[in-house]
Amino acid sequence: MGLLTIGAFAKASRLSPKALRLYDELGLLPPARVDPTTGYRLYAPEQLERARLVAWLRRLGMPLARIQEVCELAAPAAAREVRAFWAEVEADTAARRDLATFLIDHLSWKDPTMSPTTKPMGIRYAALSDAGLVRESNQDTAYAGSRLLAVADGFGTGGAPASAAAINVLKRLETDTIPAGNLLNVLQDTIEQANQAVHDIAVSGPARQEVGTTLTAMLWTGSQLALVHVGDSRAYLLRDGEFFQITHDHTLVQSMVDDGRLSPDEATSHPQRSLLIRALAAGTEVTADMRLHDAHPGDRYLLCSDGLSTVVPGEEVHRVISTIADPDQAVRALIALANSSGGPDNISCVVADVLELQQ
Repeated sequence: MGLLTIGAFAKASRLSPKALRLYDELGLLPPARVDPTTGYRLYAPEQLERARLVAWLRRLGMPLARIQEVCELAAPAAAREVRAFWAEVEADTAARRDLATFLIDHLSWKDPTMSPTTKPMGIRYAALSDAGLVRESNQDTAYAGSRLLAVADGFGTGGAPASAAAINVLKRLETDTIPAGNLLNVLQDTIEQANQAVHDIAVSGPARQEVGTTLTAMLWTGSQLALVHVGDSRAYLLRDGEFFQITHDHTLVQSMVDDGRLSPDEATSHPQRSLLIRALAAGTEVTADMRLHDAHPGDRYLLCSDGLSTVVPGEEVHRVISTIADPDQAVRALIALANSSGGPDNISCVVADVLELQQ
């Protein structure tokens, strides 16, 4: 078969002539020959395989510069690159899905003060942090107040000040009056400030320190709890006897579970189960999950670091949260459980109950 005109090649490759001209200009898919008289582009049949690959990658949404890199690779390496790209797309989609959920909840929320039949609610809470039985120091920070609940699990050489700094930034929200319509922007700004605080700690020493922290926090609005989450600390909800996790771990192993490459049982013993893919850390742009949770009287929330969630079986945590009514006694019992299982890590817990206030 001889050379194909740009029209015939476009039809065979399912790329438009306009796209082929662009790819020629970029050096991604130059024609086999350009007629010196007419300037017509002519393509060889053996170029169809590359052209079809380009078309498929464009349908995936891969940027042209990255497509060029993939096309230069041998098939196994190209497959790995496509897999890596798609994992990034799925992570970005998940983050945007969480943001969309938050926006839907946020825009659907009506101020409870506008309804005369809404009964006022409040929260009863307790927080406790413990070094555990193995670590020399405690890099966790736990906090509970009338409006803010938070757990942060620091890591690296400056982990303890990093976790404390992140929560201290959020504490400013306890005294601020936040209009309902501005809640999303305030939360986003606060997370960025917390990330900057961690960055400042990392660069404050004579040499750049390895430092970062997870952060899972809930801001009480009077009828809802606004959740902000990054890392592998967790938030759980006990409602009507049902106990379930309401955060998603930002870890490499969890992403492998999401992709179907690991089972949940395999993830619990995976050697990289603590490797974070999102955290507050120096030199990174933070992407936090945010959403609103409608509060019901009788709800109980648990926030904890992975020193509890990866050490104590979920059914044991459920038992304590379901049977010990006092939040202070509940957090003490949870930490005792983690230490009775060896206490290999720092342990932080916050327990908060949603109550109907007496008028």
